[in-house]
Amino acid sequence: MPTGGPAPGIPVTYVPARNTILLSLALAWAEVLGARHIFLGANAVDYSGYPDCRPEYLRAFEKMANLATKAALEGRRIEVRAPLVDLSKAEIVRLALELGVEPEETVTCYQPDAEGRACGVCDACRIRKAGFAAAGAADTTRYQPR
Repeated sequence: MPTGGPAPGIPVTYVPARNTILLSLALAWAEVLGARHIFLGANAVDYSGYPDCRPEYLRAFEKMANLATKAALEGRRIEVRAPLVDLSKAEIVRLALELGVEPEETVTCYQPDAEGRACGVCDACRIRKAGFAAAGAADTTRYQPR
């Protein structure tokens, strides 16, 4: 089993236009609510190579959002914020632990089982494990038995 870091290239788990679709829904809802910000957890440092997790994509979506909404035309710009985008996985792990997040209650796995346990081998799991190791923190993620 490979350890740490993403596999080279865009992985088979890539979903075409996933963040574009989700951000579009968030944009519509933000406009309905009168919200000024859309937050997402995209990461461009230790990520799997998804093109829609890059800062330049997020800037382009924000620009489009402010061309495409009534709110923006009326002076109520919407900002897209991705506070984790420039953090390493180790920094994300440390921040989560500082904020009291319990890793065993979170899932990043592409193939969790019916009990919500992570597979331990997909890109997301390998990157997560490497992040805990780099942070020097115990990984309390619930993994499937192998």
